[in-house]
Amino acid sequence: MLWIIFALMSAAAVVAVLWPLTRKPRGREGAGSDVLVYQDQLAEITRDRGAGLIGESEAEAARIEVSRRLLAAADAQPAPPPPQPLWHRRVAAVAALVVVLLLPVAIYAALGSPNIPGQPAFARTDVPPNHQSIAALISQVEEHLAKNPNDGAGWQVIAPVYMRLGRYDDAVMALRKSLALNGESATRDSDLGEALVAAANGVVTDEAKKLFVRAVALDAKDSKSRYFLGLADEQDGNREAAAEKWRALLKDAPPNAPWAAFVRQALARVTGQPAPAAETGPSADQMAAAEDMPAAQREQMVRGMVAKLADRLHADGSDVEGWLRLVRAYVVLGDQQKARGAVADARRALGQHPEQVKRIDDLAKSLGLQG
Repeated sequence: MLWIIFALMSAAAVVAVLWPLTRKPRGREGAGSDVLVYQDQLAEITRDRGAGLIGESEAEAARIEVSRRLLAAADAQPAPPPPQPLWHRRVAAVAALVVVLLLPVAIYAALGSPNIPGQPAFARTDVPPNHQSIAALISQVEEHLAKNPNDGAGWQVIAPVYMRLGRYDDAVMALRKSLALNGESATRDSDLGEALVAAANGVVTDEAKKLFVRAVALDAKDSKSRYFLGLADEQDGNREAAAEKWRALLKDAPPNAPWAAFVRQALARVTGQPAPAAETGPSADQMAAAEDMPAAQREQMVRGMVAKLADRLHADGSDVEGWLRLVRAYVVLGDQQKARGAVADARRALGQHPEQVKRIDDLAKSLGLQG
């Protein structure tokens, strides 16, 4: 139907261009507007004379004046142009056909994409508008990998794209090939394990768990594998083991780690406690950086951050990690009394959770704050 519409539009354009060329050229088309007026006046004078409305002398004088004007108008009329030769008209017709029909085709062949196969309408609508270019790029990479199946870098590149698009089975396939071609590493093991978990609707399968264990063996700081190993414990019903893994993960988390809030929520889920807010007290790096400042400035900065942390914990005392940090900060500042006071406050705030109180007591013991 679309091609029929295009054909009709092209035919209409050709007719519109050729129609003026089929009309015969006109000559003078009478004697012009002035000549016609004077001729009408002469006829009217004759009618009036025949009807007796004017006398013979008056009629003759009027004829002479109108005839004089008629001759002047006829002399002023330009000569008609010579007739156009027939071959000129034929050349113009051929040129019009070339411009109307062939030129658009040539432009499309040069600038368009005539070799791209057509798609059903539903196939096109299934791809969101903002993914059209991504789908095209994926298709190109897939064509490349079909011709070069041993391109390990290509499989490594396309795997995370499959993950973002929710094509988890394809991501598993790509990551398996990447692992086989590029060799084992903690990142590749953990990425494949994550894809297996996603393909299993969030369940940490035995194969995925083995991959995470291997990744941690290669890199003890691999945060992704450590999180999923905690998730495996939670799914096995061992919530305390999961909590311990996630606490250790948060303890080793770099400042402003983007995944830290997610892990805190998971920890809150297995402990039954509200997810703690982001810590605002001084980190170990901040405390180390403060050592290079002048003494007065360093003490002012650190005490300000410690005060903010203390205010937050007294407003919401459910964050055991925050209490541990506050106690350490007071010890670093040399304020043993406030450190002991923070230990006492933490015990009261966390009294309903013996395992968290035990962590506070262990820290107080290690810092010599008991008694």
